[in-house]
Amino acid sequence: MTSSPSSPFTFPVGEGSCAARRFAATTDALRTAAGRPCVVMAHGFGATRDCGLDAVAGELADTGLDVLAFDYRGFGESGGTPRQRVSVGRQLADYRAAVAAARGLDGVDPRRVVLWGASLAGGHVLAAGARDPDVAAIVSLVPMVDGLAAARHAVRHHRPGTLARSAAVAARGWAARLAGRAVPPVPLVGRPGSAAALSLPGQFEAYTALAGPSWRNEIDPTAALEVGRYRPTRHARRIRAPLLVQIADLDRLSPPHAAARAGAAGRAEVRHYPCDHFDVFPGNPWYRQVIEHQLAFLRRHLRDER
Repeated sequence: MTSSPSSPFTFPVGEGSCAARRFAATTDALRTAAGRPCVVMAHGFGATRDCGLDAVAGELADTGLDVLAFDYRGFGESGGTPRQRVSVGRQLADYRAAVAAARGLDGVDPRRVVLWGASLAGGHVLAAGARDPDVAAIVSLVPMVDGLAAARHAVRHHRPGTLARSAAVAARGWAARLAGRAVPPVPLVGRPGSAAALSLPGQFEAYTALAGPSWRNEIDPTAALEVGRYRPTRHARRIRAPLLVQIADLDRLSPPHAAARAGAAGRAEVRHYPCDHFDVFPGNPWYRQVIEHQLAFLRRHLRDER
């Protein structure tokens, strides 16, 4: 893979801003008189841009797409407080602001902006894409599309005591917030038996192998309740852009059956991989096939727009 150049980039959102990196296309293969297509990219639950997204962005840039990869407010290199708190509403606002910023970049065709999201962001791109009829294509990787389904899915993989403890910690966090007190963070990922938000066997090793220098292993404990009531799958049927949904059939984090329903509702191209959630990311066994499917999908649909 060519070493794709990148540069720091900041875009405004609300009264704050998000930090990003812009990766310039290394080929004009998808360029038209209007400019190059641009992928707007963000990560999943508690993750940051430098948790593997730079590698994906480089592959996309080598195919002829510009990429804007960003951190949500309160995470990674972005500003904003509170830190490490997952707010679905705020993250969706960040995504919309990133799309607006991408459309204004020099050399970018504003009619060919692509939404790319993984895990929790795989749900965000469905919600954002349903609201934006001008999106050219959407890539949703191992998406978390239904919080209630995710809670039921968790029951299959966790001991009852672990789930009860997590629920109690989340409830105490909400009570503290409502009382105006500080909410102490919990570890985002840990080994089995720990108090981390993610603690299934292998998750600590898989997540930390991806982690970049700006990532912090902590999360506001109320995130579980925030995500639990999030259902971006209900937006899928309103999507008009070409949609690629990539599902890990052995996923212990994002329910694969819920992702498949969202793909059917959105009339998507759906790809299945016989692996777990983290196996689709850079450095893992199924990454190569996953990225090749993304590149083929984007070449096909973005060339159709020429």
